[in-house]
Amino acid sequence: MRWHRLLITGASGAGTTTLGRALASLHSVPHAEADDYLWLPTSPPYLHKRPMEDRIALMQAVFLPRDSWVLSGSVKGWGEVIPARLEGVVFLTIDQQARMARLLEREVLRYGDSIKPGGSNEAAHHEFLDWARGYDDDTASRSLASDEKWLAGLTCPVLRLDSAQPVADLVAAVERWTSAELVVGESGP
Repeated sequence: MRWHRLLITGASGAGTTTLGRALASLHSVPHAEADDYLWLPTSPPYLHKRPMEDRIALMQAVFLPRDSWVLSGSVKGWGEVIPARLEGVVFLTIDQQARMARLLEREVLRYGDSIKPGGSNEAAHHEFLDWARGYDDDTASRSLASDEKWLAGLTCPVLRLDSAQPVADLVAAVERWTSAELVVGESGP
């Protein structure tokens, strides 16, 4: 059964992947993570970006042509073919302090002792957290202000949610919204 084509976006640490996976699992539709297309696989990750034409070609081969899917992350500035395929966007926000705590917890889980002083990923860890902190004060390459501008240019509906809520509540809010606002076949190609 057809569901929707949704983008779940927000600042790093806002919970876009968690919500995206939950919605995709609930509806048995594919879930994709934008960073998996943006970045080439490296160890440690996030060192080299995939060429733009390769990102789009890979997305086209893996999930874009499907009737229903959930994409988590940001495609602003590189995935401009995506908005034409969207039926809706869920924009997650959260208090900066809570978001940074989530990111620190995630970094510790991913990289363990390697982010501690003297560790092999210490510098990259600090660089990432500084970049993520800049989202709210508009000092990073990706910021709340630039995301708001991008969202304002979309033609599909946008649902805004505070991701400090439990995931089950976020899923329920998206379910109510998709039932009330998104009619399959009336938006997007």
